[in-house]
Amino acid sequence: MKSESEQRAGLLYGIGAYGMWGLVPLFWPLLQPAGALEILAHRMVWSLAVVAVALLALRRWAWIPELLRQPRKLGLITVAAATITVNWGVYIWAVNAGQVVEASLGYFINPLVTIAMGVLLLKERLRPAQWTAVLIGFAAVVVLAVGSGRPPWISLILAFSFATYGLAKKKINIGGLESLAAETAVLFLPALGYLVWLSAAGSATAGSEGPGHFALLASTGLVTAIPLICFGAAAIRVPLSTLGLLQYLAPVFQFLLGIFYFHEAMPAERWAGFSLVWLALTILTWDALRTARRTRAEAVRLAALAREKAQTPAPSVTPPVMPLTATPPLAPEPGARDAERRL
Repeated sequence: MKSESEQRAGLLYGIGAYGMWGLVPLFWPLLQPAGALEILAHRMVWSLAVVAVALLALRRWAWIPELLRQPRKLGLITVAAATITVNWGVYIWAVNAGQVVEASLGYFINPLVTIAMGVLLLKERLRPAQWTAVLIGFAAVVVLAVGSGRPPWISLILAFSFATYGLAKKKINIGGLESLAAETAVLFLPALGYLVWLSAAGSATAGSEGPGHFALLASTGLVTAIPLICFGAAAIRVPLSTLGLLQYLAPVFQFLLGIFYFHEAMPAERWAGFSLVWLALTILTWDALRTARRTRAEAVRLAALAREKAQTPAPSVTPPVMPLTATPPLAPEPGARDAERRL
């Protein structure tokens, strides 16, 4: 059982992680005039540098030889690296293109997409409340598509790419820092090659916009790694149900920034679609909390039964006691009875 101070620290780490992810739309516009692909390539290169320093400081490199001996895990890391590249790239482009609200929708519907993928790919069985939430989420996408005249492609790409990334990470089953190091190592050479090509073509902004711009591009590694480190610190200190609730902080912050800071339009059909998504997430959260409470209650009941059984002494079995006149009179043999009658 975690102490109260540890849980409080974990809660602060979790708020810090999701808060930073929620406020990151304020950072990407600072990197303009760099395009989304150049920013993405710098993020990959500098993330590997930051994570490598962290792993060296923590002396956590023993996992590398073991990973290299597992081709299946290497393949899954490649899948994770590809999907997070799509996710990062689309998100950076969306923010700098003035689509912060639609980007936030992608992370709102991500839990629903993850559940749907669990049913389709892992043959998981859903509870009625989960089915209701997924169907409401689907209705929300239809409302948004009809209202805007097109499907919310940015939201769908972000949701499906991150859900696929999460599925691959679940199969890989290594720590957050180690996983990010492996993924960025896969991405490092293509990203570095792209930056070299940009420089050779005279299109790179890293060397032409001054040292301040270059420092901002280099800081993408810290912007990537610091929230992940906070998330890892939270994950070992607070229950999974708490983390599940905290994950909504990021899209909430993004949504509010999109409306109040970037002044993006919110017509009636968009409000209707978002309202349906929030209704679906409310049902999903209520069902998750109810299930977790029942599971805890059942675990407490079984533990109490086990303790009661362990404390109850086993009944002693004593052999029957024979009376003092225990030796019964022997029955006379048949021949003896006849002799007695003749007498």
